[in-house]
Amino acid sequence: MKVLKIMILIMALTLSGFVSSLKAEETKTGSMTLDEFKKTLGMSVYLQGGYTYNFRNPDSQENELRVFDHKANSFTLDLAQLVFVKDAPMNGVGYKFKLSAGETAKWIHSRGLGAADDSFDLTEAYISYLAPLGKGLRFDFGKFVTYHGAEVIEAKDNPNYSRSFLFNYAIPFIHTGLKVSYPFTETFNAGIHIVNGWDNTDDNNKSKTIGLNAGYAPMEQLSILLNLMYGLEKDDNNSDNRFLFDWVGIVKPVKNLSFVLNADYATEEESAADGDTAKWYGFAGIVKYDFNDPFSLSLRAEYFNDKDGVRTGAEQALKEITVTPEIRLANGLIIRPEYRHDWSDKEVFDSGQAKKQDTIAVGVMYTW
Repeated sequence: MKVLKIMILIMALTLSGFVSSLKAEETKTGSMTLDEFKKTLGMSVYLQGGYTYNFRNPDSQENELRVFDHKANSFTLDLAQLVFVKDAPMNGVGYKFKLSAGETAKWIHSRGLGAADDSFDLTEAYISYLAPLGKGLRFDFGKFVTYHGAEVIEAKDNPNYSRSFLFNYAIPFIHTGLKVSYPFTETFNAGIHIVNGWDNTDDNNKSKTIGLNAGYAPMEQLSILLNLMYGLEKDDNNSDNRFLFDWVGIVKPVKNLSFVLNADYATEEESAADGDTAKWYGFAGIVKYDFNDPFSLSLRAEYFNDKDGVRTGAEQALKEITVTPEIRLANGLIIRPEYRHDWSDKEVFDSGQAKKQDTIAVGVMYTW
C-alpha cells in the first residue's frame, strides 16, 4: 500500500507540474486553456463529503448496516477521486484510471490490492481496445467497477445520497479480469465477463467467475438491463458456486420524471447454517422528479431478505424508505439533504437493541 501512496503522490506532483507549465505556456502563447488540457487527458476531479445524524445517538457511533455512510453523528470526507479516461476509437486503444481516497475507499478494496482499512484505493485501471468488427467489438482488460445494480460508488450519479441495502449487500463492488461487449443494434447490446470473482484482484480459488449482461433500450423513455454472474467465491473452495441475477429497469414517462426499478436474487451452495443453499434477494424502487434546473426530489423504497444471514450477519428481512431533495447551486456543485428510515424484523440496530433506526444527512458533491 505504501507503493500505491507513493504512486499517488508522484501523480499529484506530476499533475501539478503539468498544470503550472500549462498556465505558463498559456500566458506566453494563449495556445491551450486549462479546460482543453483537461479534455486532452480526459481528466476530472470529484469531491464528496457529508454529515449523518442518527436519532438513536448510538454509543458505537455507527449507523448499523450502512456502508459508505456508516459513521453516525460525524462529518466525513467520503470520497476524493482523480480520474483519467480516454474512449477507444475504432481499431484504437483507450483507458480508464481512477484513484479514490476517503472513507468510501475503505469499503471498495479489492482483495489482494491494499489493506482493508486503508483510505486509498486504486478503484479502476483498465485498457480498452475497439476491434474493427462490425459496429466495433470492445475489449476491456484490468480492474473495473461492477456492472450490477442500479446505483454506483459516486453519490453524484445516484438519485440519493445513501446507498440501498441491495447495493451494500446483494451485489459485488469490483471485478478484475476481461470484459467483451458488442452493440448488436442501436437498441440492443450485450457482453461477457471473465473475472477473478467478487471484489478480488487475486483469485481466491482455482476457478474464474463468468458474467453475462444485456441492455435493451427500444425508446428514449425505456431501458432494461439484465445481468447474470456465476462462479466460485469462497476461499480455497472449488465446489460451492454462487449465482446472481440482477435486473434494472429505467422508465421516463415524461420529461422531468423518472422511475428506477432494481431486483436481485442470489444463491450460494452449502452456505446456509444447516449446510443447505443460502439465498438472498430483494427489490428497490426509486422515483425522481426535476422541478426545475436547480431542484429535484427523489424517493427510494426497498426490501432486502437475507434469509440465511450470509450477507448481513443476521437472518432478517430489511426495509428502508429514503427521501432526498437535491439542490444544484453552481456548476458541478450538488447539495443533498436526506431523511432515511431503516427497519428489520430482528433487533439489529444500535448494537442489537432496536429493530429500526432513523437518520438525517447532508451530502455535498463537487465535480471539476
